Amino acid sequence: MVSPDHPAFRREFQFDSPKATSTFAAAFGGHLSAGDVVLLSGSIGAGKTHFARSLIQSLLDTPEPVPSPTFTLVQEYQTRVGPLWHADLYRLGGPDEVVELGLDLAFETAICLVEWPDRLGSLTPRGALSLAFSTGAAEDARHVTATAADTRWAGLLPSGAT
Repeated sequence: MVSPDHPAFRREFQFDSPKATSTFAAAFGGHLSAGDVVLLSGSIGAGKTHFARSLIQSLLDTPEPVPSPTFTLVQEYQTRVGPLWHADLYRLGGPDEVVELGLDLAFETAICLVEWPDRLGSLTPRGALSLAFSTGAAEDARHVTATAADTRWAGLLPSGAT
């Protein structure tokens, strides 16, 4: 059995600028499809929303604003690869509220980007990819650790970062 402490897949990335993070997010987004769940964790300001915004914008046929879902909890988008849900669970108290949002059902039918995934509790999809964001030594630098129980994610993540 794979545990969070011993994932089947683990890869680390370093980004030296917001542009490098955006480029990586866009390249990664092109490999996603319905049912893919990406869990974005890290402290406030670590780059979760910037990453999600860049990924979403790369999948839109017509550019549109991509606000943070901090207050709306969920933003839904129709992308060229299908529906995408961007959720920010920071203000939720637990899994019951996730069910009220319908996010648990979206895990099966849409691409889901979930900030503050610790609020999912037992609803955390086993096949999800976890991206843990942290700030780097330089002001705009970011470190991302990708982990998953499913090794299929290794083929979906772009190699290398700058």
